[in-house]
Order: sequence, then C-alpha cells, then structure tokens
Amino acid sequence: MTADVTPDWIEIKARCSAQTADAVSNMLEQLGALAVTYADAADSPILEPRPGERRLWPQTEVTGLFAQDTDPTPLVQTLQQILGDSIPLAAVKLADKDWIRAWMDQFKPLRFGRRLWICPSWHQVPDPTAVTVMLDPGLAFGTGTHPTTALCLQWLDAQNLSGARVLDYGCGSGILAVAALKLGAQEALGIDIDPQALSASHDNAKRNNVADKLTLRDGSALDPVQTAPCTLALANILAGPLAELEPAIAALTAPGAPLALSGILQEQAEEVIAAYRRDFDFIDKAVLDGWVRLTFVRRHNA
Repeated sequence: MTADVTPDWIEIKARCSAQTADAVSNMLEQLGALAVTYADAADSPILEPRPGERRLWPQTEVTGLFAQDTDPTPLVQTLQQILGDSIPLAAVKLADKDWIRAWMDQFKPLRFGRRLWICPSWHQVPDPTAVTVMLDPGLAFGTGTHPTTALCLQWLDAQNLSGARVLDYGCGSGILAVAALKLGAQEALGIDIDPQALSASHDNAKRNNVADKLTLRDGSALDPVQTAPCTLALANILAGPLAELEPAIAALTAPGAPLALSGILQEQAEEVIAAYRRDFDFIDKAVLDGWVRLTFVRRHNA
C-alpha cells in the first residue's frame, strides 16, 4: 500500500466458501469493521431462497469496511493466523464518492419486446409511444434485469391483453402484474407468501396508477378453488416450487388460457414440463443466458 494517497476507507476482503462466510464476517466485525458485505466471488447465479431458507454463493467474497486511519496489516495478519492460507485475503483502498448516485447510475430504462419499457423514477423513457412501468429497484425480486423476468416481460408484450384477467403467481415486486395492466389487462391477481413482496407490489401498482385493478393475496392462505380463474397466467419462481404448485396454478388458470413459467434453468425444463402436462399442453420454450421460459395452454378437458 502506498503512502502518497489517503483513502477515505479501507476494505479487507476474504474469499471463502458459503459455509465459512458468516464466521469470517463475525471476525471482521470483532476486528472493528464498520460494515460487512457479501458478494459473489465466482459469477455464480444464486436462486431465490424458499421461505425461511438462506443461501449464499458457493464462493463468497466477504468485505469488511474500516475507517481510513485503520492500519490493515495487523488485521490481515490476525485473520491469516486464524483462517490459514486457504482463504485469500486482501486490503484495498476505497475512495469516497457519491454512493447513492453510483447506485442509481446502474439502472437505466429497459425495453422488452416492441413497446414495453421498465423505467426507474429518476430516468425518462426515450420512446414517447412506449408503455412504461415506473419501477425502482428494491428488496422484492423483479426489476427486469434478471433473464427470467426479462423473458416474462417479452412474452407479455407479445400478448393481446385487452380485457384479460392476469395471474402473477409469486409476484415479488409486482412487475409482471403491473406491466400486464399497463399493457391493457382488465385486472390482475398477484400472489406471494412474502409480506414484503405484497407490500412492494401494492406500492408499485399505486405508483403506476393501477392499484385499483390489482388484487393481492397471501399464497400461504389462499384457496385456489374459491378464486375466480384467470385468462392469462405467469409464474416466475423456481423449478422445484413451480412443479409443486402445478395443482394450485392449474386451479387458478381458466381453460384455454396461456401460461408462462420462468425461473427455470435449461437443465430443469423437462422436470417442469412433465409436472404441467397433467393439466396443460406444452407450447414452446425460450432461452436467455441459460434460463428458460416455458409456455403452455390450459386444457379444456383437464
């Protein structure tokens, strides 16, 4: 480390396994870290966890943030004595900057299909004829940047949604339900088991002036048989839960209605197709960055 530049912060980084990440985090906090963050150290996709489950990347980078006057040398030496040579460590300077602006600059308006745009509130869509969903990144899953969400948005843009009642199962941020309503759907039903997701969906629907057309339900307390079936359905979750949810999604989907499923890796597609053949006819598959979207039609004689 050179002495001619005074950093605003010192970062100590450790690359470790998911199993040891929490122990490393605790050590950094005990050594005086002001904050500790986790990041993917090997560009590995991490799937949305099931309720009550916590997942980390197989190779996780744990970073401790220390004040600028911290001497990192004895801290790194202490960590090396405890952790050994199997966990790489590094101390780096971190110059201060406008972190809020840097975070905001990561998110730009995105177009999906011919007319649909997802736009953060601090930007404007460059297309005056666009159908625009205003949506800021938040804690609930779904901003349009992930391939699974992009696949669903592209599919929605190609549908005739006039008068449709749309099901968004596992609604997360509500992005799919809100997009469907902005594209002309008459009403939408959003279902999720996470109260935070239901709150985010409500807020995003309100921001886009479609809250009066969106009904939100807790999936853990929903009786599909007592709910009016939808004329178009989407579910962007994970392959395992999607297979398990087939009876519930089938009960909520009207005969003849199209269904799009995503959150599925290519090698998981056949498992999900097999589960949905019980009540649906398989139509086609779209692939983006190793993820797939499967489309079906609800059978009339199911």
